[in-house]
Amino acid sequence: MDIVFIEDLRIDAVIGIYDWERRVRQTLAFDIEMAFDNTVPAASDDIAHTLDYKAVSKRLIEYVGGSGFGLVETLAERCAAILREEFGVAWVRLKLSKPGAVRGARSVGVRIERGVRPQ
Repeated sequence: MDIVFIEDLRIDAVIGIYDWERRVRQTLAFDIEMAFDNTVPAASDDIAHTLDYKAVSKRLIEYVGGSGFGLVETLAERCAAILREEFGVAWVRLKLSKPGAVRGARSVGVRIERGVRPQ
């Protein structure tokens, strides 16, 4: 199985359940791994055959930046669904972090896997 990944994609968004969180934008960090067969793009050397990580990043920046969820769990689920449905990703592992959200911790968040991980 091949993996296309995006590490530490930073996106500002309204996220959180507390009143003060609803009034500010917070920076979220995404680490994403997506199963993709890279043999075809490697053979053709054509970006049209790839899982274009720039297009994936732009789509998530647009979506997350315009969202306003209370829970990181909800946002992570929606992002995984976008990757699977719009980009045809059969398996995704997504880590969504909220840096600085808890005193004493560098970051908190969730890690989810959706789909069937190819062998």
